[in-house]
Amino acid sequence: MKVAIIGCGTIANNAHIPSYMNNAKAEIKYFCDIIPERAQAAVEKYGCGAAVTDYHDVLRDPEVEAVSVCTPNNVHAPIAIDCLRAGKNVLCEKPAARTYAEALEMQKAQHETGKVLNIGVVNRFNDGVNRIKEYIDSGKLGEVFHVYVSFRSHRSIPGLGGAFTTKAIAGGGALIDWGVHFLDIVMYCCSDPKPLTVSGETFCRLGRNMKEYVYNDMWAGPPDYSGTYDVDDSVTGMIRTSGPVITLNGAWAQNIGESEMFIDFMGDKAGIRLQYGSDFRLYTTENGALIDYKPSFQTRNHFQTEIDAFVDCVESGERLPSHIDTAIITARMMQAIYDSAEAHKEIALG
Repeated sequence: MKVAIIGCGTIANNAHIPSYMNNAKAEIKYFCDIIPERAQAAVEKYGCGAAVTDYHDVLRDPEVEAVSVCTPNNVHAPIAIDCLRAGKNVLCEKPAARTYAEALEMQKAQHETGKVLNIGVVNRFNDGVNRIKEYIDSGKLGEVFHVYVSFRSHRSIPGLGGAFTTKAIAGGGALIDWGVHFLDIVMYCCSDPKPLTVSGETFCRLGRNMKEYVYNDMWAGPPDYSGTYDVDDSVTGMIRTSGPVITLNGAWAQNIGESEMFIDFMGDKAGIRLQYGSDFRLYTTENGALIDYKPSFQTRNHFQTEIDAFVDCVESGERLPSHIDTAIITARMMQAIYDSAEAHKEIALG
């Protein structure tokens, strides 16, 4: 299967490209990036494919069946839609788009073309996350009535002044960058309950005065003090659903020197704390005693599992858990949090 990589930055090189290279069914034919040197570097590094700077060159090639869109958020929607209308199957990195409205346009194009459109919510292919889902589905936790989400870090705004902190490019900050993964895990493990009402507040505080921002970590590049900082560096919210109530606290940057990256699934029979990207512990009672334990199991690289599933579903037509029809629910919730924060009132989704 001939595939193309559109956007040859960090997520492409760390996840998509190596995973395709490890898949015997796939062959990368194009590396596309608006920075020519970056596309050419990929050709030289991986020893295959051609470097192009215009993704329309990919669309004109009938041999290309599948595309990974690994670009900044602001061009997810137009590129994915163009690919679908050109008859290509698409795996688009998260978030689906900057806004819910853009995500709806992507969903519409998928429905009209019938091609595959999956979103890179990679945790749906994580072995630990899937074990938690199995525990919940089997009733081991009883009724999961509340899920608490924490994605908080100590002064770790990415690339201050760059694409991550520019709303016109990213669509948002900590919520749309980190929160999308955490909320998607909750929705997946709880079988995608219907969101009913959303209340949230976002804050643009710690990085606002860029030159005075003191940081612990700055992944995604050094600061650009001539750039823009107009996104949320922290967020809080509550979402009522047809299943559990979800409460969340998130921050790229907090004045607390801890990293608090976990999800608590609270049921009336048992509870689970998932350490994001790691293992989980289950708490319950047995024979009149309080007990807890940490399951031990083999885990696969979830990016590899995601890419393998994408390639297979293009062949088979199987509908994956990361299909746009499920991923768009999280897009709607995040939009509602932003809308609630702007209006300072609860948003009813019905």
